[in-house]
Amino acid sequence: MPDDTLDCGSPIAYLALAPGTAVYASGRERIGSVEKVLYVETEDVFDGIVIRKGDDLRFLDADQIEGIYERCVITALTADQAGQLPPPKGGPPVYRVDPAEATGPSLGARFRRLFGKGGWKQGAS
Repeated sequence: MPDDTLDCGSPIAYLALAPGTAVYASGRERIGSVEKVLYVETEDVFDGIVIRKGDDLRFLDADQIEGIYERCVITALTADQAGQLPPPKGGPPVYRVDPAEATGPSLGARFRRLFGKGGWKQGAS
C-alpha cells in the first residue's frame, strides 16, 4: 500500500483505471502515467498496462504491479528496473466503451443489451 506521503486514494479494479493515472516505482518515484489497460476480455484476465514515459510507451506486466488505486499505480519495480521496461507489442486487444450505443428502444439496441457488452468497442492496441 502507498505510504503516507503519496495520496493514491482507495484500491480500485483494473477496469476502473483511467488513462493519465500516475505510475510509481516501488520507491515511490514517478515513472510515467497510464496510457492503456490491457486485458483478455473473453477470460476477464488482467494482462498489464501500457505506460507513457515522456514520448515513449512501455509495457508493465500485471505481475509487476503491486497495487492499483484511484489516483496512482504502484509497481513492484525499482526506478532502474522501470527504466528497462520493454515497449508494448501487439498483445491482447484493448477495449473502450461507448455507453450511448446500446441505449434506446430500437431492436438493435435491445439485442446489444441482451447479448453484447453494451457499447464496448475494440480500440487500437
